[in-house]
Amino acid sequence: MDMDHATMHLDHVSYACHPGEMIDVVQRIGSELGGVFMDGGLHPRFGTRNFVLPLVGGAYVEIVSALDHPAADKAPFGRAVRRRAEDGGGWMGWVVSVDDIAPVEERLGRVSVPGHRIRPDGVDLNWRQIGVLDLIDDPQMPFFVSWDKDQEHPGLHDSPEVALTHMELSGEAAAVASWLGTDHSDLDHCMAPVTLDWVSAEEHGLIACVFHTSRGDIRID
Repeated sequence: MDMDHATMHLDHVSYACHPGEMIDVVQRIGSELGGVFMDGGLHPRFGTRNFVLPLVGGAYVEIVSALDHPAADKAPFGRAVRRRAEDGGGWMGWVVSVDDIAPVEERLGRVSVPGHRIRPDGVDLNWRQIGVLDLIDDPQMPFFVSWDKDQEHPGLHDSPEVALTHMELSGEAAAVASWLGTDHSDLDHCMAPVTLDWVSAEEHGLIACVFHTSRGDIRID
């Protein structure tokens, strides 16, 4: 195994929609899960904005849309969000957090790009990311983020009643494991306590997420 799984974990899952649908989607999914999404603010470099729902364990759900802004046409992340929304909206992908992104850069042979998000309260969250172009080419592949140290992670405030338990993925587990720099046999260990369920579908990608809530298990596709 190339990467120590202790330094890698699920960061968040992203659900894309059109800007005009965002409030309805936030309210619908929030109501289904019994959780409250927070306004995450704007991604100026990507031409996008999001709402986030922190989950038990420190991960979070992101509902994201591409704005009518030139950055959304230029930045890979903005393009990925817009394309998913134009395809009908839904789960766009999943994101893995690493403590140090340098080994990922070395393994992939390219440099990560900076990202930042300005919350409505003025807090500017910063990170580096790599792999969005690969997500665009093959939506089963997660991309990587590494958050700046000494800042508040969006999933820091656990929801006491909502936990992501399963992700249904269409694709090839071995290919995803190789992309993450781990062994096929160790992939589930890396993403624990979330279980990866490989399903058959016409297109590769994140098909559905299952959450444990105070109302029982809820599957959102």
